[in-house]
Amino acid sequence: MESKQLQTLRQISSKLDIKQWNVNPNSCRTGQGLNINYNNGSLSNVTCDCTFNSSTICHVTTIELRSLDLHGELPFEFANLTYLRQLDLTRNYLTGTIPRAWASLPLVFLSLLGNLVTGTIPREIGNIRTLEYLNFQDNKIGGPIPGDLGNLLNLRRALLGGNDYTGVLPVTFGNLKNLTDFRIDGASLSGKIPEFIGNWTNLDRLDMQGTSMEGPIPATISLLTNLTQLRITDLNVSNMPFPNLEDLTKLTDLVLRNSSITGPIPSYIGQRMLTMEKLDLSFNRLNGPIPDTLDPLRNLLFMYLTNNSLTGQLSQWLSDTTVNLIDWCLKKDLPCPRKSTKYDLFINCGGRSLPFERKRYEQDTADMGPSSFYSNDKWACSATGDFLGNDKLPYMASAKTPDEDIYSTARLAPFSLKYYGRCLLKGSYTVKLHFAEIMLTADRKNNTRGKRIFDVYIQGDRVLKDFNIAEEAGGINKGIIKEYKVNVTGSTIEIHLYWSGKGSTALPFRGVYGPLISAISVTPNFDPRTGLSAGAIAGIVVASFVAVLLMLAVLRKKGYLGGKDLEDKELRGLELQTGYFTLRQIKAATGNFDPSNKIGEGGFGPVYKGVLPDGSMIAVKQLSSKSEQGNREFVNEIGMLSGLQHPHLVRLFGCCIEGNQLLLIYEYMENNSLARALFDREEQIPILDWPTRLKICLGIARGLAFLHEESVLKVIHRDMKATNVLLDKDLHAKISDFGLAKLNEKKKTHISTRIAGTIGYIAPEYAMRGYLTEKADVYSFGVVALEIVSGKCNTNYSRREEEVFLLDWACVLQEQGNLLELVDPSLGTNYSQTEALRMLNVGLLCTNSSSILRPAMSAVVSMLEGNLPVQAPLVRRQGTMTDDMRIAASEKLSQDGQRQSSNHSHDSHTHDLKDGPSVDSSISSLTNEEDPKDIPFLRKQASGDVYDVHLAD
Repeated sequence: MESKQLQTLRQISSKLDIKQWNVNPNSCRTGQGLNINYNNGSLSNVTCDCTFNSSTICHVTTIELRSLDLHGELPFEFANLTYLRQLDLTRNYLTGTIPRAWASLPLVFLSLLGNLVTGTIPREIGNIRTLEYLNFQDNKIGGPIPGDLGNLLNLRRALLGGNDYTGVLPVTFGNLKNLTDFRIDGASLSGKIPEFIGNWTNLDRLDMQGTSMEGPIPATISLLTNLTQLRITDLNVSNMPFPNLEDLTKLTDLVLRNSSITGPIPSYIGQRMLTMEKLDLSFNRLNGPIPDTLDPLRNLLFMYLTNNSLTGQLSQWLSDTTVNLIDWCLKKDLPCPRKSTKYDLFINCGGRSLPFERKRYEQDTADMGPSSFYSNDKWACSATGDFLGNDKLPYMASAKTPDEDIYSTARLAPFSLKYYGRCLLKGSYTVKLHFAEIMLTADRKNNTRGKRIFDVYIQGDRVLKDFNIAEEAGGINKGIIKEYKVNVTGSTIEIHLYWSGKGSTALPFRGVYGPLISAISVTPNFDPRTGLSAGAIAGIVVASFVAVLLMLAVLRKKGYLGGKDLEDKELRGLELQTGYFTLRQIKAATGNFDPSNKIGEGGFGPVYKGVLPDGSMIAVKQLSSKSEQGNREFVNEIGMLSGLQHPHLVRLFGCCIEGNQLLLIYEYMENNSLARALFDREEQIPILDWPTRLKICLGIARGLAFLHEESVLKVIHRDMKATNVLLDKDLHAKISDFGLAKLNEKKKTHISTRIAGTIGYIAPEYAMRGYLTEKADVYSFGVVALEIVSGKCNTNYSRREEEVFLLDWACVLQEQGNLLELVDPSLGTNYSQTEALRMLNVGLLCTNSSSILRPAMSAVVSMLEGNLPVQAPLVRRQGTMTDDMRIAASEKLSQDGQRQSSNHSHDSHTHDLKDGPSVDSSISSLTNEEDPKDIPFLRKQASGDVYDVHLAD
C-alpha cells in the first residue's frame, strides 16, 4: 500500500476512533486488521486492488463501516483515496456536512444511511458521473435538493428520504432515465408531483410517502410499466380521481393512502395486477361497492380499505386475508350493550397491569397484527398496517430498564393506532396521553438517531401535528404527558394516532416508525355520583354562588360583615382548576420566605424558591401590598393560567389566598431566563449550542401559536422578550408573564389605555397608534429570534463603538447579503448555515414594519421546521423604527410606568420590569382565522408570490 494511502487510513481511523482497525503496510494483501464481520450485522471491510504496477502496488477501492457506532465528523480525507469506488458508512453517529472534496472520487456506491449528517447536499456531488447508488436516507440534511444531481446519468438507485429538505424536486431529475429505485419519503417538499417522473421508465420502486407534495398524481405515471412497488401517501390535495395505473401490471405493492382519492375502486386492479401482494387505499374518499374483480388476487397478503365509504361484502377467501374494514362499524360510537356507566379509564399500553400515581392501569398485552381489533367492556383498540421492510415486527415494545413503570412498555402500529373509551357518561373529561421513546437509540451525548413523527387526533380533531416524542421529551427513555379537555356527547372517546409518512423508517433497523404510546388516562371533570351533567352542576353552582353573594352583600351593607373578610372568602372560593395551598405549606416550602430563597424581585412583588414535602421544586410569586395588581386581577390571572396549559408555557400549580397574602405557585425553572443564558456571559453560564437555540426558538413559536390560535381564549402577550422566556432543566423554552391578562371584546384592536411593552420589542403600529393585534407578538418574536442567533440584545448591540439596534444592523446585513455575519461568534462553525439563515430570515419577516405582511405564528412554526418556505416580502425599510418613533414610544412608555434599570439576570418567574415598563397580556375572543386584512398576503405567500413594497414615512 502506498504511504499516502496508509497515512490517510490512519487519519480516518483516528478521526472516527475506529478501534477495529489495525492499519499497516500489509493490510491490503493479508486482509488482516481491516476486515471484521460481526454476527450483529456490523461490518468493517476494506478492499484493495493490487493489480497496479505489476501487482506491486495496492489501492483502496472499497470501504464499508456499517453499524459500528462510529462518532465524529465526516472525514474529508476519504477524498485522498483516489481509487475509492465504494464508500458505505451506514448506521453510525457521524455528524457534520458532506465534504465537497468527495466529488473528486470515482465513486459508484455512496451510502450515509442512518447518521446525524446536517447541512445541505453539495452541488458538487452531481460531478460524480460514475455514481450508480446514492443513499442519504434518515439523516438531518436540509435545504433544497441541488439540480446538479440531475447530471448523474448512471444513477440507478437514489434513496433520499427521511431528511428535512425544502423546495421542489429539481426539473433536471427528468434526465435520470436509468433510475430503478427512487425514494423521497418523509421529506418536506412542496409543489406538485412532477410530470417528468414519466421519464423513469426503468423504475421498479417509487416511494413518495409523507412529502406534503400536492396532487393530483400526474397522468405520466401510467408510463412506469416496470413498477413493482408504488407508495404515494398524504398528498396535499382537497380531492383527486383515482390515477390511471391500468398498465402497471407488475405491481406487487400499491399504497395510495390518505390522499383524498374519490370515486370507486377501479376494476382493473383485480383484473390486471395479478401479482398484487399488498393493497392500501385506506383513509381516502372512495365510495361504491368493493368490486368482485378483486377475487383473482390470490397472492394478496394485506389489504387496507379502512376509513372510506365503501359498501358490499368480500368473498370468503378475501375475508381470510389481512384486511382492515373495522371502521365500517365504528363511524360513530362503539355499541354499548347497556346504559353508559363508565367515567374513567386507565390503560398501560403494551404492558401488564400495574399501579401508577395511585391508580391501577389495566393491562394491554393482546397480540395485534396488521389488521387487529381488541375490545373489552371498558375500551377497545385497533391497529392497522404492516411495517415496511419488516412485517414480522411485534406491535408492542419494551425498554431494557431495571424498574418497570408505564413508560417501560408501549403499543405501536405501522400507520394507524386507535383507542376507544366505551360506555362513558356524557360530560367533560381530561385525557392524558403518556409517551416515551423506547425504541430509537442515542449516542453518549444523547444525540438521537432517527425520528419518529406522527399526528394525534382526539374525537376527530387533530391535537398534535408532526409529534416527535424524543424531541419533545428531551431525549429517549424520557416520559412526557400531553393533556387535553374533551367533551363526550355520545358514549365514546376516540384517540387516533396516525403516521403520515414522515420521519425515519430504517433506524435503528428497518421497520421502526409509526405511532407509539405508553399509557392513556381518562378522568371526569364532573362528579359522577351526582348523576348530573357538568353543565347542570355548573348551573347549580353559579346560581348558588350568586345567591350567596347577594346575601353577603346585603349583610355587608347592613354592617354585619367586614369587607376584607368577604373579599377573602370570595377569593378562596375561586380555586378554578388550580391546586390550593395553605400559607403554612408555602412558609414551610420557602423557609418562611427566607431571604436566601429569594430568586428575584418582580414588578409586583418578590419571587421565592421552595421545596414541597415530596421534593418538588416550586417558584412562589408573592404579591406585595404596593402592587398595582388588585384582587380582581389576581383572580383573573389564576383563571387564565389554569386554563392555558402547553409544553411551552410556564405552568401554574396553584395559589394561596390567606389574610393579606396573595400568592401564585409556579413550576420551578432550573435554568432561569433565556436572557441570562444569551447575554450574561460573565456569570459563566454554559453557551447555548446551535441545536439548543433552534429548539428554544421553535418552542417559543409553538407557545405563541398556542396562545394566538389554539387556546380557547386567544391571548396577546404584549411583552414578548428574552427575559420572559424561561428554561427548564433540559433547556426547553417556556413563555412566562402572559397571565396578567385582560379580556378584550371581539375585534377590539385599538387600545386607548397605556402601552405595555419594552422598547426594542414593541411593534411600530402598537407603539405609535396603540393598534394591538397578535401581530404585535409576532414582531417581538422576530426580535427574540434575531437575539437567539446573534447572542446579542436588541436594545444593547454595540458595533465598532456605535450603539445600534440589532434589528437595524440585521436589515443592513440582509441588504448586503451577509446575514450570517450576525451569527454568535461563540458558536464558531458549529452550527447549520441553512438553519441559521432560515431563522434570521424568519425573524426579519416577523419584524416587517407592516403588520399585514407578518405571518401568523403557526406559519412561523412551519417555516422554522422547514415545512414552509420563507418567502419574505421585499420591503425597503426606512429603519425598523425611526428616531421620532423611538422617542414617541419612549415618552409614552415613561408616562405609563416607572423606568427601572435593565437587569437580564433577574429571575423571570417574576413579572420582570427592570428592562422596561409594566406589562399586561391581552386576551381576545377572536376566532382562529387571521385578521381579514392578512388573508390576501397569506394567499399570496402560499402561492409563492413575492412583493416589492415601499412604506413611505
